[in-house]
Amino acid sequence: MNSRTVTPANSSPTSNFITHFITLLLFWVLLNGSLANDVLIVGAVVAFIIAFFFRGNLAWFSELRLTPKALFTTVAYILYYIKELVKSNINVASIVISPDLPLNPGIVKVRTKLKTAMGRMLLVNSITLTPGTLTVEMDGEWLYIHWVSVDSPDIEAATAGIVGGFERYLEVMYG
Repeated sequence: MNSRTVTPANSSPTSNFITHFITLLLFWVLLNGSLANDVLIVGAVVAFIIAFFFRGNLAWFSELRLTPKALFTTVAYILYYIKELVKSNINVASIVISPDLPLNPGIVKVRTKLKTAMGRMLLVNSITLTPGTLTVEMDGEWLYIHWVSVDSPDIEAATAGIVGGFERYLEVMYG
């Protein structure tokens, strides 16, 4: 694995550090659900330490677009993911309860339009964490996914069925 990081041409190490610090502090506040002074102080210290010591390894944090549209889309993505999670849980549970349902397991090849590492990572994790699908391999723009019930072996149809919904939100958030 290459330990070098590539810094975008329009960003300096200082602006990357500040972006990482603010992002980490925001996550801290969201996880704690409090703006109390002690929570903010501990969060600021921890965010500073992480951003300082890992400043060359947190480049994927800076890929999130900090626009109102992207932030709104992030909330919509979470809601969409929850809906897909419930839907796929019900689907897999019905397969388990009624073993006579037709199963058609297989590995399908799908294509992603996402270009950023963070966008692809979220896509792959969202697919894997949704019951009935498991990302087996990622090779550039191609994902190989084990699907419990393959609806179509066609790449375009499989891409639309598995990746399309998640990608719609992730494109706005990460590009």
